[in-house]
Amino acid sequence: MNPSININHDRAEELAAHLANRATEALLDEARLTPKPGLVDRRGSGAHKDMNLAMLETSAECLTPTFIAMAHAGWRRVPDAALRRQIGAIGREGEKTMLATTGGVNTHRGAIWSLGLLVTAFAMHEGQSGIVQTVSSAARLASLPDTACPPVFSKGRYASHRYKVPGAREEAQQGFPHVMKLALPQLAKSRREGASEDAARIDALLAIMTSLPDTCVLSRGGIKALTDMRSGARAILVQGGIGSHEGRKTYDILEAGMMKANVSPGGAADLLAATLFLDGMEHTAIVQGGKRNGTH
Repeated sequence: MNPSININHDRAEELAAHLANRATEALLDEARLTPKPGLVDRRGSGAHKDMNLAMLETSAECLTPTFIAMAHAGWRRVPDAALRRQIGAIGREGEKTMLATTGGVNTHRGAIWSLGLLVTAFAMHEGQSGIVQTVSSAARLASLPDTACPPVFSKGRYASHRYKVPGAREEAQQGFPHVMKLALPQLAKSRREGASEDAARIDALLAIMTSLPDTCVLSRGGIKALTDMRSGARAILVQGGIGSHEGRKTYDILEAGMMKANVSPGGAADLLAATLFLDGMEHTAIVQGGKRNGTH
Protein backbone atom coordinates (compact mmCIF):
# COMPACT_ATOMS: atom_id res chain seq x y z
CA MET A 1 0.00 0.00 0.00
CA ASN A 2 1.19 3.50 -0.80
CA PRO A 3 2.58 5.03 2.46
CA SER A 4 1.02 8.40 1.58
CA ILE A 5 -2.44 6.80 1.71
CA ASN A 6 -1.81 5.66 5.28
CA ILE A 7 -0.48 9.10 6.22
CA ASN A 8 -3.53 10.83 4.77
CA HIS A 9 -5.83 8.37 6.52
CA ASP A 10 -4.10 8.99 9.84
CA ARG A 11 -4.29 12.76 9.36
CA ALA A 12 -7.98 12.56 8.52
CA GLU A 13 -8.67 10.42 11.59
CA GLU A 14 -6.67 12.73 13.85
CA LEU A 15 -8.37 15.85 12.55
CA ALA A 16 -11.86 14.35 12.71
CA ALA A 17 -11.36 13.36 16.36
CA HIS A 18 -9.95 16.78 17.21
CA LEU A 19 -12.76 18.71 15.52
CA ALA A 20 -15.47 16.51 17.02
CA ASN A 21 -14.02 16.80 20.51
CA ARG A 22 -13.76 20.58 20.14
CA ALA A 23 -17.37 20.81 18.96
CA THR A 24 -18.56 18.69 21.87
CA GLU A 25 -16.51 20.75 24.32
CA ALA A 26 -18.06 23.93 22.93
CA LEU A 27 -21.55 22.55 23.57
CA LEU A 28 -20.59 21.51 27.09
CA ASP A 29 -18.97 24.87 27.82
CA GLU A 30 -22.06 26.70 26.59
CA ALA A 31 -24.38 24.52 28.67
CA ARG A 32 -22.34 24.92 31.85
CA LEU A 33 -21.72 28.65 31.49
CA THR A 34 -23.44 30.46 34.38
CA PRO A 35 -25.45 32.69 34.69
CA LYS A 36 -27.36 32.77 31.40
CA PRO A 37 -30.77 34.48 31.19
CA GLY A 38 -33.61 32.07 30.55
CA LEU A 39 -31.25 29.26 29.60
CA VAL A 40 -30.26 26.04 31.30
CA ASP A 41 -27.10 26.49 33.36
CA ARG A 42 -25.55 25.26 36.61
CA ARG A 43 -28.29 26.99 38.63
CA GLY A 44 -31.25 25.28 37.02
CA SER A 45 -33.43 24.92 33.94
CA GLY A 46 -34.15 28.60 33.28
CA ALA A 47 -37.33 29.01 31.25
CA HIS A 48 -37.27 25.36 30.18
CA LYS A 49 -39.56 22.83 31.81
CA ASP A 50 -38.39 19.88 29.72
CA MET A 51 -34.61 19.93 30.09
CA ASN A 52 -31.80 20.34 32.59
CA LEU A 53 -28.01 20.54 32.62
CA ALA A 54 -27.50 16.77 32.83
CA MET A 55 -29.67 16.30 29.75
CA LEU A 56 -27.74 18.95 27.81
CA GLU A 57 -24.43 17.36 28.76
CA THR A 58 -25.60 13.90 27.68
CA SER A 59 -26.99 15.36 24.45
CA ALA A 60 -23.69 17.10 23.66
CA GLU A 61 -21.68 13.96 24.28
CA CYS A 62 -23.92 11.78 22.11
CA LEU A 63 -23.21 14.06 19.13
CA THR A 64 -19.45 13.43 19.02
CA PRO A 65 -19.82 10.58 16.46
CA THR A 66 -21.99 12.87 14.30
CA PHE A 67 -19.26 15.49 14.19
CA ILE A 68 -16.64 12.84 13.46
CA ALA A 69 -18.72 11.62 10.50
CA MET A 70 -19.12 15.18 9.20
CA ALA A 71 -15.38 15.78 9.42
CA HIS A 72 -14.69 12.59 7.49
CA ALA A 73 -17.26 13.61 4.88
CA GLY A 74 -15.64 17.01 4.47
CA TRP A 75 -12.01 15.84 4.29
CA ARG A 76 -10.38 17.45 1.23
CA ARG A 77 -13.76 18.12 -0.37
CA VAL A 78 -15.13 21.19 -2.11
CA PRO A 79 -18.49 22.73 -1.20
CA ASP A 80 -20.79 21.08 -3.72
CA ALA A 81 -24.30 19.66 -3.82
CA ALA A 82 -23.10 16.11 -3.11
CA LEU A 83 -21.32 17.15 0.08
CA ARG A 84 -24.32 19.24 1.14
CA ARG A 85 -26.61 16.22 0.79
CA GLN A 86 -24.13 14.01 2.63
CA ILE A 87 -23.72 16.22 5.69
CA GLY A 88 -27.47 16.85 5.69
CA ALA A 89 -28.06 13.11 5.96
CA ILE A 90 -25.44 12.80 8.71
CA GLY A 91 -27.02 15.71 10.56
CA ARG A 92 -30.48 14.15 10.43
CA GLU A 93 -29.09 10.90 11.82
CA GLY A 94 -27.46 12.97 14.56
CA GLU A 95 -30.82 14.55 15.34
CA LYS A 96 -32.37 11.07 15.68
CA THR A 97 -29.62 10.10 18.11
CA MET A 98 -30.13 13.33 20.05
CA LEU A 99 -33.90 12.82 20.30
CA ALA A 100 -33.48 9.19 21.34
CA THR A 101 -31.00 10.29 24.02
CA THR A 102 -33.20 13.08 25.39
CA GLY A 103 -36.54 11.32 25.16
CA GLY A 104 -37.72 13.50 22.31
CA VAL A 105 -36.49 16.89 23.58
CA ASN A 106 -34.85 19.15 20.99
CA THR A 107 -31.71 20.18 22.84
CA HIS A 108 -29.22 20.79 20.02
CA ARG A 109 -30.85 20.77 16.58
CA GLY A 110 -29.60 24.28 15.80
CA ALA A 111 -26.13 23.49 17.08
CA ILE A 112 -25.90 20.38 14.90
CA TRP A 113 -26.50 22.66 11.92
CA SER A 114 -24.05 25.42 12.81
CA LEU A 115 -21.28 23.34 14.35
CA GLY A 116 -21.70 20.63 11.73
CA LEU A 117 -21.08 23.13 8.95
CA LEU A 118 -18.02 24.53 10.70
CA VAL A 119 -16.56 21.09 11.45
CA THR A 120 -17.07 20.10 7.82
CA ALA A 121 -15.49 23.32 6.57
CA PHE A 122 -12.37 22.89 8.70
CA ALA A 123 -12.01 19.35 7.34
CA MET A 124 -12.42 20.60 3.77
CA HIS A 125 -9.20 22.57 4.30
CA GLU A 126 -7.47 19.70 6.16
CA GLY A 127 -7.51 21.78 9.34
CA GLN A 128 -5.11 24.30 7.82
CA SER A 129 -7.51 27.21 7.35
CA GLY A 130 -8.05 30.17 9.62
CA ILE A 131 -11.51 30.94 10.89
CA VAL A 132 -12.32 33.51 8.21
CA GLN A 133 -11.67 31.06 5.39
CA THR A 134 -13.43 28.29 7.28
CA VAL A 135 -16.56 30.36 7.87
CA SER A 136 -16.57 31.42 4.21
CA SER A 137 -16.50 27.77 3.12
CA ALA A 138 -19.23 26.89 5.62
CA ALA A 139 -21.40 29.70 4.22
CA ARG A 140 -20.95 28.45 0.66
CA LEU A 141 -21.90 24.95 1.73
CA ALA A 142 -24.95 26.20 3.66
CA SER A 143 -26.13 28.10 0.57
CA LEU A 144 -26.41 24.92 -1.48
CA PRO A 145 -29.75 23.07 -1.56
CA ASP A 146 -30.13 19.76 0.23
CA THR A 147 -32.40 18.02 -2.26
CA ALA A 148 -32.71 14.95 -0.03
CA CYS A 149 -34.06 16.87 2.95
CA PRO A 150 -37.74 16.19 3.65
CA PRO A 151 -40.02 19.06 4.74
CA VAL A 152 -39.34 19.71 8.40
CA PHE A 153 -41.53 21.67 10.80
CA SER A 154 -39.89 23.45 13.70
CA LYS A 155 -40.95 26.24 16.02
CA GLY A 156 -37.93 28.27 14.93
CA ARG A 157 -38.75 27.95 11.24
CA TYR A 158 -42.40 28.81 11.90
CA ALA A 159 -41.36 31.93 13.84
CA SER A 160 -38.97 32.89 11.05
CA HIS A 161 -41.80 32.75 8.50
CA ARG A 162 -44.36 34.38 10.76
CA TYR A 163 -42.21 37.36 11.71
CA LYS A 164 -40.34 37.48 8.38
CA VAL A 165 -36.89 37.34 9.99
CA PRO A 166 -33.83 35.26 9.10
CA GLY A 167 -33.28 32.07 11.03
CA ALA A 168 -30.41 29.66 11.64
CA ARG A 169 -30.20 28.71 7.96
CA GLU A 170 -29.77 32.31 6.82
CA GLU A 171 -27.28 33.03 9.61
CA ALA A 172 -25.02 30.30 8.24
CA GLN A 173 -25.54 31.31 4.63
CA GLN A 174 -24.52 34.88 5.49
CA GLY A 175 -21.28 33.70 7.12
CA PHE A 176 -22.39 33.74 10.79
CA PRO A 177 -22.37 37.55 11.15
CA HIS A 178 -23.48 37.46 14.79
CA VAL A 179 -20.50 35.27 15.60
CA MET A 180 -17.90 37.00 13.46
CA LYS A 181 -18.94 40.64 13.90
CA LEU A 182 -20.37 40.63 17.42
CA ALA A 183 -19.56 37.63 19.62
CA LEU A 184 -15.88 37.03 18.81
CA PRO A 185 -14.96 40.76 18.95
CA GLN A 186 -16.83 41.14 22.27
CA LEU A 187 -15.13 38.05 23.68
CA ALA A 188 -11.73 39.50 22.82
CA LYS A 189 -12.67 42.97 24.14
CA SER A 190 -13.91 41.68 27.49
CA ARG A 191 -10.78 39.59 27.92
CA ARG A 192 -8.56 42.60 27.16
CA GLU A 193 -10.46 44.63 29.74
CA GLY A 194 -9.76 42.06 32.45
CA ALA A 195 -13.05 40.19 32.64
CA SER A 196 -12.98 36.63 33.92
CA GLU A 197 -13.30 33.98 31.24
CA ASP A 198 -16.88 33.19 32.23
CA ALA A 199 -17.80 36.89 32.23
CA ALA A 200 -16.19 37.37 28.82
CA ARG A 201 -18.20 34.45 27.43
CA ILE A 202 -21.44 35.78 28.89
CA ASP A 203 -20.64 39.17 27.36
CA ALA A 204 -20.22 37.39 24.02
CA LEU A 205 -23.66 35.82 24.48
CA LEU A 206 -25.10 39.25 25.30
CA ALA A 207 -23.50 40.71 22.17
CA ILE A 208 -25.38 38.14 20.08
CA MET A 209 -28.58 38.92 21.96
CA THR A 210 -28.33 42.65 21.14
CA SER A 211 -29.04 41.96 17.48
CA LEU A 212 -30.13 38.39 16.74
CA PRO A 213 -33.79 37.95 15.71
CA ASP A 214 -33.84 34.92 17.99
CA THR A 215 -36.65 32.69 16.77
CA CYS A 216 -36.73 30.86 20.10
CA VAL A 217 -37.58 34.14 21.84
CA LEU A 218 -40.03 35.12 19.11
CA SER A 219 -41.86 31.80 19.25
CA ARG A 220 -42.33 32.11 23.01
CA GLY A 221 -42.81 35.83 23.56
CA GLY A 222 -43.23 37.63 20.25
CA ILE A 223 -41.77 40.96 19.19
CA LYS A 224 -41.98 42.60 22.63
CA ALA A 225 -39.91 39.87 24.24
CA LEU A 226 -37.32 40.16 21.48
CA THR A 227 -37.15 43.96 21.79
CA ASP A 228 -36.81 43.78 25.59
CA MET A 229 -34.05 41.19 25.29
CA ARG A 230 -32.08 43.23 22.78
CA SER A 231 -32.31 46.49 24.73
CA GLY A 232 -31.46 44.80 28.02
CA ALA A 233 -28.41 43.02 26.60
CA ARG A 234 -27.25 46.25 24.98
CA ALA A 235 -27.54 48.15 28.26
CA ILE A 236 -25.44 45.57 30.10
CA LEU A 237 -22.61 45.86 27.60
CA VAL A 238 -22.75 49.67 27.62
CA GLN A 239 -22.34 49.52 31.40
CA GLY A 240 -19.18 47.43 31.12
CA GLY A 241 -20.51 43.90 30.81
CA ILE A 242 -21.77 41.44 33.37
CA GLY A 243 -18.51 41.71 35.31
CA SER A 244 -19.20 45.33 36.25
CA HIS A 245 -21.35 46.32 39.22
CA GLU A 246 -23.88 48.26 37.15
CA GLY A 247 -23.83 45.65 34.38
CA ARG A 248 -24.66 42.88 36.83
CA LYS A 249 -27.59 44.83 38.27
CA THR A 250 -28.97 45.37 34.79
CA TYR A 251 -28.37 41.72 33.99
CA ASP A 252 -30.47 40.69 37.00
CA ILE A 253 -33.31 42.90 35.74
CA LEU A 254 -33.06 41.41 32.23
CA GLU A 255 -33.05 37.87 33.55
CA ALA A 256 -36.05 38.49 35.80
CA GLY A 257 -37.98 39.91 32.86
CA MET A 258 -37.11 37.01 30.60
CA MET A 259 -38.08 34.48 33.24
CA LYS A 260 -41.39 36.26 33.80
CA ALA A 261 -42.05 36.20 30.05
CA ASN A 262 -40.91 32.55 29.92
CA VAL A 263 -38.48 33.20 27.07
CA SER A 264 -35.12 31.62 26.36
CA PRO A 265 -32.53 32.81 23.80
CA GLY A 266 -31.86 29.36 22.40
CA GLY A 267 -30.72 30.69 19.03
CA ALA A 268 -28.16 32.90 20.73
CA ALA A 269 -26.98 29.93 22.79
CA ASP A 270 -26.37 27.88 19.63
CA LEU A 271 -24.31 30.73 18.17
CA LEU A 272 -22.38 31.08 21.41
CA ALA A 273 -21.39 27.41 21.06
CA ALA A 274 -20.20 28.17 17.52
CA THR A 275 -18.28 31.16 18.90
CA LEU A 276 -16.55 29.04 21.53
CA PHE A 277 -15.73 26.40 18.93
CA LEU A 278 -14.12 28.93 16.57
CA ASP A 279 -12.33 30.65 19.44
CA GLY A 280 -10.91 27.32 20.57
CA MET A 281 -9.80 26.41 17.06
CA GLU A 282 -8.19 29.82 16.57
CA HIS A 283 -6.06 29.31 19.65
CA THR A 284 -5.17 25.67 18.98
CA ALA A 285 -2.37 24.60 16.68
CA ILE A 286 -2.98 21.36 14.79
CA VAL A 287 0.24 19.80 13.64
CA GLN A 288 -0.37 17.83 10.47
CA GLY A 289 2.18 16.99 7.84
CA GLY A 290 4.58 19.63 9.15
CA LYS A 291 2.01 22.44 8.93
CA ARG A 292 0.28 24.33 11.69
CA ASN A 293 -3.23 25.66 11.76
CA GLY A 294 -2.99 29.42 11.66
CA THR A 295 -5.38 32.30 12.13
CA HIS A 296 -4.90 33.93 8.72
